[in-house]
Amino acid sequence: MFSGYEVHVRQMLTGNLMLIICCAFYLAWWAFAFKPEGAIKGMKSGWLLIPAFVFGIAAVMFIATGSTVEGKFLIPRSAILIGGCVIYVALMLGTAIFLKRQVTTELFLIVGWTVLTFLELNALYALGSFSKVTTVIFLVVTVVFAVVSLVCYLLYYDLDSVKGYIDGMIPLILVAVMMAAVTVGVRK
Repeated sequence: MFSGYEVHVRQMLTGNLMLIICCAFYLAWWAFAFKPEGAIKGMKSGWLLIPAFVFGIAAVMFIATGSTVEGKFLIPRSAILIGGCVIYVALMLGTAIFLKRQVTTELFLIVGWTVLTFLELNALYALGSFSKVTTVIFLVVTVVFAVVSLVCYLLYYDLDSVKGYIDGMIPLILVAVMMAAVTVGVRK
């Protein structure tokens, strides 16, 4: 039988693995569907979005459920959730109104991943799986990866097909790397 600690950590780590798999399917779809020459369109590549969606939703459920722990948090959970909503609305309006950038699902995914990762790191800190220093380092890296992803998001439509192809892959790679790093870093 697993302790409450082990159950929560296993849920989060399972969610991390599922998110990595989600990113792999999403990245494969992007690689085929947005290839500068010889792109594979329609369901010949689009089917890859089905497992990406399934693994993505499952990852969110596992990480969110695993993150519902009690303890001393580094950041109040409500601040993470409210902050994420405020940042999303500000970015959505700011990029659409001031930067004239079409709002797409990717903005929601970037902010959603950032919030989910903050909740997970906060929970891992509360469970004692990460020290304060380790948690802060991972939080800072999460912010850096989110900012890089936002820059990619903002630049995409202004890039040629080759640069846009590469630009679109960067956020997916960063998410997978971050989730792998968190998984490896957890004290068992």
